[in-house]
Amino acid sequence: MSFTTYSCEDFVEILSTKAPVPGGGGASALVGALGTALGNMVGSLTVGKKKYAEVEADIIALKEKADALQKDFLRLVEEDAKVFEPLSKAYGMPKDTEEEKAEKARVMEIVLKDACSVPMEIMRKCCEAIDVIEEFAKKGSVIALSDAGVGAAFCKAALLGASLNVFINTKSMANREYAEVLNAEANEMIRVYSEKADVVFNSVNERLKK
Repeated sequence: MSFTTYSCEDFVEILSTKAPVPGGGGASALVGALGTALGNMVGSLTVGKKKYAEVEADIIALKEKADALQKDFLRLVEEDAKVFEPLSKAYGMPKDTEEEKAEKARVMEIVLKDACSVPMEIMRKCCEAIDVIEEFAKKGSVIALSDAGVGAAFCKAALLGASLNVFINTKSMANREYAEVLNAEANEMIRVYSEKADVVFNSVNERLKK
């Protein structure tokens, strides 16, 4: 059974155990899916309303993007588990002899790159989702405004959560040049999109208080 077909109770239960997967990366992807879905809900509550007829085409286009992102995030829950298991096994490889040390180092470099690839993609998808939610918040139905704010907060949390799964792996890479390229991209996404998510959240918060 894939993790995305687990019940909420079962997913949370296995997440709390010492099982190697799912972990922080998969959980971040799931949170990203939830955040995106909340933005999408704003769109669903906007389409078909006369009050928002002028932006309906924009909302429909945003919903199509959100639908695709939701599927991407759920796929990444599974992908994160697939790439982490080989890394978990590689950490347990023997290193008693020089040959074993060399083989472990070779394998580790491969699986560390793979293990970074998915949380990096999760981060990129979070950035796309925050852009979409920003538009839902601006153009969508005010009756669902709070959901856009929650969606932005969730996607920021998913962005930051996924980043830690990048950094824990780049820290162990022997190829420092490659590691720093990933670190730089991740840090830039955090810099730009944490702020953008905060702007969306704060804007929603202020509008709800008026």
